[in-house]
Amino acid sequence: MIRTLCLTLVVIVASSSAFAQKAKDEKKASKKPPAPFRWVNPLPKSGLPAGVKHGTFKSPSMKIDVGYCIYLPPSYETTASDGQRFPVVYYLHGGRPGGETKAVKLTTHIDKAMQSGDVPDMIYVFVNGGKVSHYNTPQFDSMGEDVFVKELIPHIDSTYRTIAKRESRGLEGFSQGGRGTTRIMFRHPELFSSCSPGGAGHSTEKSISENNGRENENLVFAEGYNTWDLAREYAKNPKPPLKILVHVGTKGFNYENNLEYMEFLKALRIPFERLIVEDAPHSASVIYEKRGLEMMNFHATNFGLSSK
Repeated sequence: MIRTLCLTLVVIVASSSAFAQKAKDEKKASKKPPAPFRWVNPLPKSGLPAGVKHGTFKSPSMKIDVGYCIYLPPSYETTASDGQRFPVVYYLHGGRPGGETKAVKLTTHIDKAMQSGDVPDMIYVFVNGGKVSHYNTPQFDSMGEDVFVKELIPHIDSTYRTIAKRESRGLEGFSQGGRGTTRIMFRHPELFSSCSPGGAGHSTEKSISENNGRENENLVFAEGYNTWDLAREYAKNPKPPLKILVHVGTKGFNYENNLEYMEFLKALRIPFERLIVEDAPHSASVIYEKRGLEMMNFHATNFGLSSK
């Protein structure tokens, strides 16, 4: 009887395992393949505030159109005759590849905060990071960082009423965008004064640092082109000074390595603030729902603005 019972249990376990594997395979098969990368992507047809616009510019280096999304605050149109200018926060999306529309739904939180007067009016620009989001990867014919820093920023400053100086220019991103924010802020402190990297995969960046620039067999970066070595280099001469807010959710899979990276910044004596969002998963949207006001006002305060 015991032998029969054991055989029955083995059959049940095997059947359950087979069923679970079948369900996993079916789920995998039903997943849509990722959309091909595009430098220009259309805005969603609904669900965005009126202040959100889509624009393109002709990339001087690539000779093609590159897309971006821009949020113009409530007073942008009403102050046009006065020529009022506004500070700008550039937002770097997560994912690889991504596109300029990937994080644009955050504007629902941004618009609500500015409409209510809880946050001063600022412009937000959502960047298309290229084939390997926000990084220069000549082996893939995609210089995402250079297209952003050398081409998009001058286009925005010449097209919209921005305050075109570092003291009024911020940088923010989440996940892959958090990695991009960290790399770019340490490489270009002359361009940004207020920086908020979030949920960045610093363990991957550490591995890149320790393995001669190699992230995987197909992706190898230039020597020192990672968040650890760039921080070390900046710490040797931390000028101009950056105002940094590292943010991460406690339920996010990058939580522990963000804590490790914060300790690393402390050891380098690079000043920063931290925003730990309790019970938030790896989600920029959830973090904005819970603590977005603090993040937006971090930039506003650094720009010398005050709420209404």
